[in-house]
Amino acid sequence: MRQAVIAATGLHTPAESVSNAELVAAFNAFAERFNAQNAGAIASGEIAALEPSSEGFIEKASGIKSRYVVNKAGVLDPARMAPDLPERPNEELSILAEMAVLAAREAIAAWGKPASLIGAVLCAASNMQRPYPAMAVEVQGALGVEGFGFDLNVACSSATFGIKTAVDYIATGSVDAVLMVNPEITSAHLNFRDRDSHFIFGDVATAVIVERADQATGGWDVLGTRLKTVFSNNIRNNFGFLNSTHPERDRLAHQDDRLFVQQGRKVFKEVVPMVSAMILEHAGDLGVDPRRLKRLWLHQANINMNDLIARRVLGREPTPEENVIILDEYANTSSAGSIIAFHKHNSGFAPGETGLLCSFGAGYSAGTVFVRKR
Repeated sequence: MRQAVIAATGLHTPAESVSNAELVAAFNAFAERFNAQNAGAIASGEIAALEPSSEGFIEKASGIKSRYVVNKAGVLDPARMAPDLPERPNEELSILAEMAVLAAREAIAAWGKPASLIGAVLCAASNMQRPYPAMAVEVQGALGVEGFGFDLNVACSSATFGIKTAVDYIATGSVDAVLMVNPEITSAHLNFRDRDSHFIFGDVATAVIVERADQATGGWDVLGTRLKTVFSNNIRNNFGFLNSTHPERDRLAHQDDRLFVQQGRKVFKEVVPMVSAMILEHAGDLGVDPRRLKRLWLHQANINMNDLIARRVLGREPTPEENVIILDEYANTSSAGSIIAFHKHNSGFAPGETGLLCSFGAGYSAGTVFVRKR
């Protein structure tokens, strides 16, 4: 079977950023208004008053300091608290495809080869704009790529599942190069009126080109890929065709399960040991000493989760250079987080040195991709 290489990556970052201070001000204005409008019910004990958020609470809970969003005004409007994105005509490139194309073009430019050599396009993301036509096929058309494309959704693990799929296509000879894009408008699925989660996500798009090794120049040998899923309701979003015909969604009192909801403590307790064990087992099967990994590009969910997983994998306290953190600037960008970390922090490797891309999220789902600098 043919070996695969991660040949290039690309990143599109939205122009607007929201600081914790700005987000807290918007949430607290909403909470104050809600409490005033429901003063009687709060006094009678019928409903609970909303507690204010704070910058200190957000940073301690997550390590996040800011996030990029596609529409700042809508997110920070206390009367709306959701991005305001007008629908586009079907004849126009959709906003998710537009973001994906921008990231893809950067990856193709870094690759230095014509897009016509790409045989497949995968759109691997957790927040798809529509059921069909597939976003991947729209991106494929915008880039002028022949072959085929399809969408892939495994929540925050979508990118590693996409890399695994691309590697398998290379191995079997189906195509010579695969473009995988991860456009994430996570702000559209985040409940900005929920104090426990209003700060978690940010918007971004990433792209990865996976190529057959005997045609690649430089890049990263893919030593092995592994996937794992275990069903859990602890991270969930119930929005879909069964309820999408009801635009007036109840966004009050933390009850809207058609947006992102999670049981954070349970997720931490269950996912950290699952992912740590998966990484160590996969490393052992590949003959890779985890203690000698030069860098970890983990899913950017929560700084406390990333620190604990890194300590378990490396067997010691990791340095900032070993355990890359970008969520302070980008927040949790779902499938794109580990790709952003890899894209921005993959320098300084000598040929033969190894690193790990790893994702974990709803499902539960997890993916590991061990790479070696060529």
